[in-house]
Amino acid sequence: MTFINKYTSQVLVHILFWMLFVFVSLFLFSDFYWKENPFLQYVSLLIAIVYLNNFFLLPFFVKKKLYVLYVLVFAGISFVATQLYCYAFAKCGCTIIKCLSDYLWQSLTPLIFFSFVWILYRFIDKQEEVDAVKKEHAEMELKFLKSQINPHVLFNNLNTIYSYSIEKPNETPELILMLSDNLKHVLYESNEKTISLEKEIHFIDNYMKFQTIRTEGVKRINYNKSIDSYKYQIAPLLLITIIENAFKHSVLNSEINVNIEVKQGVLSLECQNDFDKEKVTTTDLKIGLQNLEKRLALIYKEDYDFNIDKGEVFKVSLKLNLK
Repeated sequence: MTFINKYTSQVLVHILFWMLFVFVSLFLFSDFYWKENPFLQYVSLLIAIVYLNNFFLLPFFVKKKLYVLYVLVFAGISFVATQLYCYAFAKCGCTIIKCLSDYLWQSLTPLIFFSFVWILYRFIDKQEEVDAVKKEHAEMELKFLKSQINPHVLFNNLNTIYSYSIEKPNETPELILMLSDNLKHVLYESNEKTISLEKEIHFIDNYMKFQTIRTEGVKRINYNKSIDSYKYQIAPLLLITIIENAFKHSVLNSEINVNIEVKQGVLSLECQNDFDKEKVTTTDLKIGLQNLEKRLALIYKEDYDFNIDKGEVFKVSLKLNLK
């Protein structure tokens, strides 16, 4: 709730209550109030008491956590206001008990109502503060998790370019342009909450080209795409974590399969690689995929499905609802 909306709603609540309170009082006791009882003058005093309570007494006692003392002060104000009404305004000449039984509700109704309104809006404010802190914490955690991805991707690309600059210098400029695209994506575009699916897939394409060039230790790389539309948005640097994990932790002469499909707003990524079962529980492997799952939970809530299968091959599957 924005400040303007909150302020407007409070003003409307106050205006509507006082209009209803005066209307009901005059409707129920119209003859008495209009002819013999200066009720409207008393309402002016009651308004002053109510806002003294709301703006000064209630905030002070709640801040100091003097709840019992506040109840006593509240009861005292209600008693004095009722007696003041009986003897100074209505001049009914009735006993204290009779005065309380007949007129206490007039003092209590607005005091209790506006105290409740104050507590309600204070609760809303506190809840918004908690939500803001949670959101800030989530954003900081996302930035931290994302920052752990960036170095791996870039260093691998630099190593590839270095090797090519020695062995095939004529093809190096193309690789430098690809690296430039990847740098732009990792350093700038990835700072956005979401980016276009087309940019993310283009980043993956470049990465896979680099990996195809770096054939050492890899028997075969199969990279397949089937995308019915690029109109969707996606959180940056999610897919690369799974794909890079396959290359980083595959065994010698491994076959790596990467399949990406986007159909009717659902993205499916399946990545397979041969692995050493004795090393699959290493810390860096677990941290990478655990960080990814944390990011998925923070960003996509219930709109994702993430599975790891450690069978004959190491298979990671991800489904994202991009709609």
